Amino acid sequence: MHGTNRPLGLTRRRMALALPLLGAAAWLPSAASPQATVQREAKALMGTRVTLVVEGESDATVRAAMAHAWRDMERLAALMTRYEPGSAVSAINRAAGRRAVAVPAELMAVLQSAQHLAAQTDGAFDITVGALRAWHFDAGQSALPSAVDIEAQRRLVGYRGLELDARAGTARLARSGMALDLGGIAKLPILEAGMETLKRHGIANALIDGGGDVLVAGQLRGRPWRVGLRDPRAPERVLGVLALQGQALVASSGDYERFFMAQGERQHHILDPATGRPTHGPHGVSLLASDAASVNGLGAAMMVLGSEGARALLRGRPQVQALVAERDQRLWRTPGMAAALQAA
Repeated sequence: MHGTNRPLGLTRRRMALALPLLGAAAWLPSAASPQATVQREAKALMGTRVTLVVEGESDATVRAAMAHAWRDMERLAALMTRYEPGSAVSAINRAAGRRAVAVPAELMAVLQSAQHLAAQTDGAFDITVGALRAWHFDAGQSALPSAVDIEAQRRLVGYRGLELDARAGTARLARSGMALDLGGIAKLPILEAGMETLKRHGIANALIDGGGDVLVAGQLRGRPWRVGLRDPRAPERVLGVLALQGQALVASSGDYERFFMAQGERQHHILDPATGRPTHGPHGVSLLASDAASVNGLGAAMMVLGSEGARALLRGRPQVQALVAERDQRLWRTPGMAAALQAA
């Protein structure tokens, strides 16, 4: 999520490109460990539906681990949303142009990651797009913001205006009217924190699905987790299935999530920091990696950069595999993604 997607606090279910394929077999006893139990639980969190699927030695162990994971993810989501007045991000936004704000270590790590990606992409990824407040993508929305409002707010976007002091533990926005939106970079670290909590509480096998961002650990009933990838051009069709085990994740971005039609074009929630308007790059991106740090924010950056820029970005990341649907309906994938994607 980049730009004015409804992240980290307000809920609206969206179609997801990555689709966990569990089936009835997930709840059958395992021949290797007949005592193991599998539990599934879903909640509204971070503007989407988050689902935990956890395998453990007993119902009590699984339930306790899930409760701790939910608690940690909810705490981090409340910290990083801009839609709650009491959040640390809201405090930074209110103090824009005036003073630095003390931030917790978890938030500082996300802000540093965002700034690193912004520098790598020359601002194609930029969390100061929170200043683009004129855009709204709620249900029933059909009106474009005025060009005057977009231009005035675009001038307040610029990642160099976010000043971080890691030693002091503070963040400051240089100009009044600037604002952060972590919708494009906070979700994966929050989901990853939930997975780490499960592991600390004795869980070796789990899946967390956060609205199309899917993290897995271990296996399910002694077999790989199966995650289907929808076709961004025809979401009812599954292009193929990824068989994942150990530590892996699939992250998706696209213009299909939240949008409205105006002036004959899809006006979607991923905004280009340079123009203040929806991107004209790829239609959808799915990324495969072993950890969140490798792909966090990358999908949004690729949609801003366009096809050639996206390919260049991936060339420096051999640990990341990608499937990309172009705006002209072409579909391309990295060799590693082509090898990993099995027939549905």
